[in-house]
Amino acid sequence: MKVNDSLPAQKLDQIRSRLLEWYRQHQRDLPWRGESSPYRVWISEVMLQQTQVVTVIPYYQRFLETFPTVNDLAAASLDEVLKVWEGLGYYTRARNLHKAAIEIVNKHEGRLPDTYRALLELPGFGEYTAAAVASIVCGEPVPAIDGNTRRVLARLFALEDDVRHGDGARQIRKIAEALVDTDHPGDWTQALIELGALICSPQVPQCPLCPVNTLCTAHDRGLERELPRTPPKKVLPHYDVTAAVIYDSGKYLITKRPLDGMLGGMWEFPGGKQQAGETLEACVEREIREELGLAIEIRAPLISVKHSYSHFRITLHAFYCRLIDGAPEALEVADWRWVTLDEMAAYPFPRTDQKIIAALKK
Repeated sequence: MKVNDSLPAQKLDQIRSRLLEWYRQHQRDLPWRGESSPYRVWISEVMLQQTQVVTVIPYYQRFLETFPTVNDLAAASLDEVLKVWEGLGYYTRARNLHKAAIEIVNKHEGRLPDTYRALLELPGFGEYTAAAVASIVCGEPVPAIDGNTRRVLARLFALEDDVRHGDGARQIRKIAEALVDTDHPGDWTQALIELGALICSPQVPQCPLCPVNTLCTAHDRGLERELPRTPPKKVLPHYDVTAAVIYDSGKYLITKRPLDGMLGGMWEFPGGKQQAGETLEACVEREIREELGLAIEIRAPLISVKHSYSHFRITLHAFYCRLIDGAPEALEVADWRWVTLDEMAAYPFPRTDQKIIAALKK
């Protein structure tokens, strides 16, 4: 289906009224529901990006216990923020939260801007986050379009195009803008997302329970499991990566990743990706020389850890190592520390390195 210049007003009105009524009766009891604090809504919306609700809840509660206000978040160090975020993944979100908090304090007197356009100017505020905060907290009638919203609208109007890009994305935005409930934009934003999360699920939609099933074109045509269309998933490349667990005088050497790269600001055991034709042992020695200017001796393998990221997979091979020569220099790392095993608890580590720490503790 292509969206015509004018959407059927009666269908839009029925979708709004039915879905809002369903939401008010069936919405989940979540810690951020009913919040009037822009700060708390902002934190919840950022955490919920690409992360399940059940995973987010304890992180959300712990984050607000540690940083109850935007001023507290701005005053914290990045290490402190990343440590509370540790394990939630997609760490760019945490870095942008910290950057935005500092800007809110310095430029906006500690108050989040109250319009969609102004929110877009803050670090990490894309179209979805700005629209979600603006609609839920500020009552601005702007559509917040996430994966749940795209899926629901693609099925309601039987959109055949890829709704994430090009013409399909433009059709979704046009429908979303026409559907926004101007009287209750916050409830409307959450109602669409809630329907996608609870009923209109990706693989097996619960159409008999859906409050708008009789208005759904995809359901009427038996296409609900086929829409929205998605391109075939690409095979994720795999890389072998090494890490040196360098022990000297009762302490281990850890390094901080550059802020502008993947996992920026996180701490890790130094190392890197294996090159073609290179042994794992040669990779460890080369990486430590390039990153820190050190000569090391590999003593024994410690642990291998498999992990998947959004665009690739790795196997991380950690080796016990001994320092032979040199003093650490931050050549290709942001910082370095010699720390005891107990002191590592104060530093934010990615999941892979947390498993190395667990192996060391055993």
